[in-house]
Formats: sequence, structure tokens, C-alpha cells
Amino acid sequence: QVPLKPGRSLMDWIRLTKSGKDLTGLKGRLMEVTEDELAKHNKKEDCWICIRGFVYNVTPYMEYHPGGEDELMKAAGTDGTDLFDQVHRWVNYESMLKECLVGRMAVKPTAAPKGEDFKKEIISIISLSCFHITSFSKTGEGLQLFSSVISAQFFCQICLASVSYDWFQTDSLIVIVIYTKQKDMIAELVIVDCEDKRLRGEIIVGDHSYLIEVDLDHAVQEDLAVNVAEKVGKVEIILKKKDNIHWKMLGQPSERHNTFIKCTDRGLFYRKCKLVSKTEVTHDTKLFCLMLPKSTHLRIPTGQHVYLKQIIAGTEVVKPYTPVLPFLPLDFKEPSCSADGHIYLMIKIYSCGLFTEALDHLQIGDYIYVSNPEGNFKTSQVQTLEDLFLLAAGTGFTPMVKLLNSALSTVSHLRTVKLIFFNKTEDDILWRNQLEQLALKDERFEVQFILSQPTEDWVGKQGKISSSLLSEFVKRSRKDSNVLICICGPTPFTEQGVQYLKDLGYSQEEIHAFTA
Repeated sequence: QVPLKPGRSLMDWIRLTKSGKDLTGLKGRLMEVTEDELAKHNKKEDCWICIRGFVYNVTPYMEYHPGGEDELMKAAGTDGTDLFDQVHRWVNYESMLKECLVGRMAVKPTAAPKGEDFKKEIISIISLSCFHITSFSKTGEGLQLFSSVISAQFFCQICLASVSYDWFQTDSLIVIVIYTKQKDMIAELVIVDCEDKRLRGEIIVGDHSYLIEVDLDHAVQEDLAVNVAEKVGKVEIILKKKDNIHWKMLGQPSERHNTFIKCTDRGLFYRKCKLVSKTEVTHDTKLFCLMLPKSTHLRIPTGQHVYLKQIIAGTEVVKPYTPVLPFLPLDFKEPSCSADGHIYLMIKIYSCGLFTEALDHLQIGDYIYVSNPEGNFKTSQVQTLEDLFLLAAGTGFTPMVKLLNSALSTVSHLRTVKLIFFNKTEDDILWRNQLEQLALKDERFEVQFILSQPTEDWVGKQGKISSSLLSEFVKRSRKDSNVLICICGPTPFTEQGVQYLKDLGYSQEEIHAFTA
């Protein structure tokens, strides 16, 4: 993020969009935009961007963009969909830029292949793919060659063929069974919501998503159950009938039902969660406890985040947060997790922050929308570790909480876990007492607090992230030890930290930066 000029906050932008001012320059007229026309508008004083087929005049938004004008200019006069998805797919641009809508992109006519040519092309692709699978399946090269020659559409169809579902009923239950054929299927990869007879079940398979979405034939009770047979990849969704009657069908499928697509193409799904507690952690940070609906099955994987959504002044505003545990466990005989059905979020309240102030004003019993989890961290990254280093600045500590717990409780060869925690002052340190207790309790864990604005009586380390500081604290326990260094904090902190680590000789595979 970059510092914005006074009067250029999110609230100021919302006010401008509601002022009635013509932000498109077209006096309310929508137009069909060709690629040539779009390309003409590629300057800061005249900037159009296409996102998912819709064209927006973002010129008036330039000074309000938290990421700065240069970031917007990367997509000026072009289709910025891919860039947008890489940086902040979670932002509701339709709501934020609705007053900047110029129109739709003109559909570019393409000549469809003739019947026989098309048929030959399909047969050729399938034959070649089958050859590669048959010839190279033992070495693993087949799948690589197969995916390189077959289109994404065919790939998804073939994967869909390997994922299937069925359902059956008893006098009181409806049971939907999904066969994923994935041997590492776990409960965290299954997300189920059932509201007003609409059942939505999503199974994560690698970087793809399989979806069941049905308007049920009859009403069901609120509570549901999910069983996962990990070794065979079978998932059961168990619903209780409201009335013990025989169902003739499961229900009416939606357009998205029984589809298998990339997770990034699926789009975010939100459910309403109730705020059940709000406790002070430091002078400006609070621990929010949100309760999931009874009809939701959701487990947040370690290292992943969710998005909170609020309607502020009629505009949808979304922010990412990483769930934590309700407290830091001190006994690691078994993995611990937060109570089922609750999500804990440690959030810093900014005095001029539109979103966090609205969040802080929520009363116990109020509701807020919470998305499905996202993130590219894989717990498999820590299973063979010997040394784990966690570099956190401020609330960049939040993804480290579950990671710390997971590593200390499940990684058998772990020698050292070191948290290097950067803050401005002593009062800013989150869970300091718990971290110090953990360091006394578990000899594998060490915490180092570093302050950039300490008081005179501070006897610990001071400064900001630097190459010399990292070379002092980030050291392998032995020459060739398997190491992972995780880093999270404000963007400049993370970017500088990653570069310093690379300069110190750590590889890209040994560094994971948490970003959202």
C-alpha cells in the first residue's frame, strides 16, 4: 500500500460515487468497447481497464487506490483480469467501481473449425493424450505430457470423471456420498453450507474445486454432519430430514452443480457468522470470536486466510484476515485446534480505518459475512522440517499462530522453531506473556522481540528488519538442515525480508511469504 493524500480514503471514494458526478465521462451512456478503443485509454489522465469483460474508467479512482497509481497503470488500456486476480481477487470491484462502468467489451468474432476438421482435432488430442498416459504412467512423465497437450477443458472433464457422487436416504436421513479417489482427503478440504434448502458442498482437490449445489426437494434440520474416509477419499454429507417422508429426488441442481474447475475460477462464497465475543489483546488489537451457522462445516487450514465482508454506506467492503487459535497451547502432545464451529480473528483497530472501526462497532450477537478459506500455504511444507523460522511484524503474527502449534505438535524431526517478532513498542507485542511461557515450556521454541521505537528502559533488541539482523538470528541448526522461513507483515517489510533472505543464500523453496 502507498500513503494516500488527505481526502482520498475509502470513505471519501464512497462519498464521491454517491455524489451524482459523472465519473465515466459518458453522461450515463453505456457503450460496447472494442480492443482498439480500449487501447487508446492508457494514460493516467485517461485510463480504462477491462475486468471480466466489463470496461471501467478508473481515471477518477487513481488517487484513491490504496496500491497506488502505478499498480493501476499496469493494466491501463488492456484486459486487467489476470493482474487483478493475482493481486486482490477478493475485492468486489463491481460495487467499488459501479459508477465508473463504461460498458462491455465487444465480442471478437472467431471462425469455428469446420465439422470434419474439428472432429479430427479432437480425436488427435485424445489419442495423443492416451498414448502419453499409457507410455509414461510409470515414470510420471505421462501426466506432464498429457497436461501439456490437452486443453484445460478436457483436463477438467477427465478429472470430473474421477470425482462422482451419489445419494441415498433412510427414514430420517439424507446421505450424499462424494467419491474423490484422493488418498489424502481430510476434513479441512470439505466445505458444506445448507441454508433455506440450498445445499452447497465444495471439495478441494489440489488447486481445483468440485461442487455440489442443489435446491433440496424438502426441508432439512439445521445441524449437519460430515464424515471423511481419508484413505479412500470418500466424503459423506449427512442431513437430517425435517419430516420423515420419502424423497423422490435430491433436488433441483444449479448451473454450477457437479462441476470441477480451478479454485481461482470458482469465486468466493460467504456465509453469515455471529459475533459471540470480543476481547482486548493490546491497546489497539482485539480477538474476535465468530460462530459459524449450525448448518456449516468449515475448517480453516493452517496458513490460510478468510475474507470478512461488510456493507458500509451502501458499498460492499472486503478485507482478508488469518484465523488464529483462542490461545497459544503450551502442551503439544496432540495437535490442538479452536473449538468446532468458531473462528477466532486477531484484528488491529485503526483509528482512521473505515473497515476496522465498523468491525469494532459490531455488538455481540451482530452478524458479519465470512468467506471460504484461501491461500497457497501447504502443511506438507513443514512435515520434514528440522528448522522453522517465523518473521512477523505486528499482526503479521496471525498466520504464525496455527503454524507454530502445528509444527510443535506434529513435526517429528523438528529441532528449532524461532519467532522473530518485530513491533514498534512493548505495548504493541501480541500475546507476549503466552509466547514467553511457551519458550520456557518447550526447549525447541525461542522468541526474539525487536522494537523500532523502544523506551529507554528496553533491554532487548531494537531496530528494523535488515540483512545483518537476519544473519544473526536465522541460522540452521546444522549445515544441511531442512529449513523453512515464513514471513508476514506490511508489504515493504515482507518484500525487504524476502530479498535479504535470498541475499543470505536461502532458496525460494526455503522461503514462504504470507500475502493476501
